[in-house]
Order: sequence, then C-alpha cells, then structure tokens
Amino acid sequence: MPTEPSAVAGDLTIRLRPVREDDLAMFRRFAVEPGLVGLDWAGFRDAAAPARRFAADGFLGEDDSRLMVDAGAAEGAAGFVGYRSGTFGGLGKYWEIGIALLPEWRGQGIGWRAQAMLCDYLFRHTPAQRVQAATHAENLAEQASLKRAGFTLEGVIRAAEFRDGQWRDGQLFSRLRDDRSPL
Repeated sequence: MPTEPSAVAGDLTIRLRPVREDDLAMFRRFAVEPGLVGLDWAGFRDAAAPARRFAADGFLGEDDSRLMVDAGAAEGAAGFVGYRSGTFGGLGKYWEIGIALLPEWRGQGIGWRAQAMLCDYLFRHTPAQRVQAATHAENLAEQASLKRAGFTLEGVIRAAEFRDGQWRDGQLFSRLRDDRSPL
C-alpha cells in the first residue's frame, strides 16, 4: 500500500500530506500577516481565497498543487510545499516548486527534506525530467536548503521579481530525474 512521503529530521518525522480544512487558517495568515513568509511578502491578499481554492480542488490541481509539511506537531503543520507545471518549447514539461515554513519551524532541517521529498514524489508520479526552484539572491538559507535537497545552481535570473518597490535578481536551481536523491 502506498504511503505519504516522509523523512526524519532530528526527533521529528516529516511527511507531506494533502491540505485539510483545518490547514486553511495557515493560508489565511500567509495572506494577511506581513513578513510571515519572509522575503516573499507581496502585500495583502484575499484571505478568503484559500477556502475557495480548497473547495474547488483541495489544492490538488492538475498543473498547480500544494501539500502540507507535517512535522507531527499538535499545533498543526509546519508549512507547505507547492508545485506548478511549466514547459520549455511547448514539449518539455517541468515542475517549479516552492516552500513556505512558519518561522518557528525554520532552521531545523525540515525545509530541505520537504523539498527533496517533493522532488522524489514528482519524479515517482509524473514523467517530468526536471524540477526547478527559484529563490532570492539574498536568501542564503534557502540556497543552502536547495543544495542539500539535491538541486544545482543554474544561474542568476536578472530583474525577475518586483519586490519592495524595485526589480530584483533571483537564482534558479534545478534537479533532474537522473540526479541522486539526498534521501
């Protein structure tokens, strides 16, 4: 019988699982609490949008999905991972992933493991050859996390993001199907 992806970080067993209705409070917080998602804060967003998305497809869309990062804590999930599809030249489908952890869960080895588990999951259940992730040039912790999750830095994406009143560079990382999983 298939199980949900899981890994161990210290005393924590981390697993990825579908979004449940009680997780919507976290998504509402990300929409209205400045700084909760760190550098990814893009201004106030519709706090009711997560409930509408959950009602529509439980955050498990064909081309855009989210899974919760569950560390077994009684107070709820540690955060979530997301993945959306893209294509190069109309033929080469890839996944772009991202992660958002609540501040109290950062720096414990949860993020890189969750991202590695998500890659393994996508390679196991889809024919994609490539998973990519972009991050902020100044987000050194996420860059280290992606490297630990088996990603390779491909380069700088110049003026790719408008944040905090100006255009900023990003960094693009990738992991290919044939790359070894760090798990």
